Amino acid sequence: MSWLNRVRNAMPFIAKRETADNLWHKCKSCQALVFVKEWEENLHVCPRCEHHDRIGAKARFGQLFDSGSVAAIAMPKVPEDPLKFRDSKKYADRLKAARTQTGDPDAMQAAYGTIEGRQAVVAVQDFAFMGGSMGVAVGEAFVAAAEEALRRKCAFIAFTAAGGARMQEGILSLMQMPRTTVAIQRLRRAKLPYIVVLTDPTTGGVTASYAMLGDVQIAEPGALIGFAGQRVIEQTIREKLPEGFQRAEYLLDHGMVDMVVERKDLRATLSRLLTYLAPAKAA
Repeated sequence: MSWLNRVRNAMPFIAKRETADNLWHKCKSCQALVFVKEWEENLHVCPRCEHHDRIGAKARFGQLFDSGSVAAIAMPKVPEDPLKFRDSKKYADRLKAARTQTGDPDAMQAAYGTIEGRQAVVAVQDFAFMGGSMGVAVGEAFVAAAEEALRRKCAFIAFTAAGGARMQEGILSLMQMPRTTVAIQRLRRAKLPYIVVLTDPTTGGVTASYAMLGDVQIAEPGALIGFAGQRVIEQTIREKLPEGFQRAEYLLDHGMVDMVVERKDLRATLSRLLTYLAPAKAA
């Protein structure tokens, strides 16, 4: 037996040091490893490359609303799996898995509160829930949030993030496009502001309806925004498209959005817009 083995065998057993799995966050853009705490304190934005990561309703409400002012809006109950759809899995099973993963009943949640003293109803789409796809539940949630804004006579702010319509609900999903458009028209008739914040990604039927109908269109940096994908468009028109033509900055340069706002400045920007568009403060 070598001296190294004798020394090693004589040493007391030292347990392998364990590292918490959630200690680090790997940036999807620059691949840098960032402490989760630092990443969360930076509003889920990479401090190295400024990549704006996708976040859900709970984090979004916490970043926007005044402390203690937020109140969740109850989402209407809708028929689950109305078409009894099945592909490689049952639609009902996909819903269960998404609810377990996110803790939310569906892809859109809404709440009422104040942003620097200004009243607002905020609806947030979560891409983590089946790609933020627009089904009956999302349509009902949007309409319920708009009706709450009408009842309270305050602004309505929608954060969009979706891969499009929910294929498992077929025509019922597509019907949410005109329904949400009618809800926006009701807000307009009541002279209430409707502000849209386009986040990564906003595509498909959501882009073709409520995502592009805001009185003010804001986008987060680098957000993918469009109807069809780049490859589909190129194959259709048989032309090479400019690099990044569906990104927020390109759309700003070409007049499709009004401003691109970093997440750290979003609360102040929305507060300023509410001051201009809905000057009455909360009682």
